Amino acid sequence: MDPAIEQALGQSGIVDITTTGRKTGQARRIEIYLHNLDGVFYLTGRPGFPRDWVANLLSDPRMTLHLKRGIEADLAATAEVITDPEEKGEIILRARIESWGASPDTARAELDYWVATSPLVRFSIG
Repeated sequence: MDPAIEQALGQSGIVDITTTGRKTGQARRIEIYLHNLDGVFYLTGRPGFPRDWVANLLSDPRMTLHLKRGIEADLAATAEVITDPEEKGEIILRARIESWGASPDTARAELDYWVATSPLVRFSIG
């Protein structure tokens, strides 16, 4: 892999993804937050409501990751939607503290709500 792409993937930040619409079959591109936690890649979003992009990935786990901050690259990826509450809680807690700078106390206090209503996807490149 290109060293510049590896460096970009090594950092958490804003990316785009393209999924395939589960009803239309059309490409759907959105902006989302990438977290790199110990070399494992995750996508998350704010809590509150179901997301079409998650439903699309449940239907077809193939997606394209679009790097766009400092380097432009389109990478084929395969996603896995995380639904297990315990696993989801551990990852969301780390993401909120390590990537988004939430205080540990705040992140823990709000964790149940985030686990219940936030999207979380793990993905691999290739």
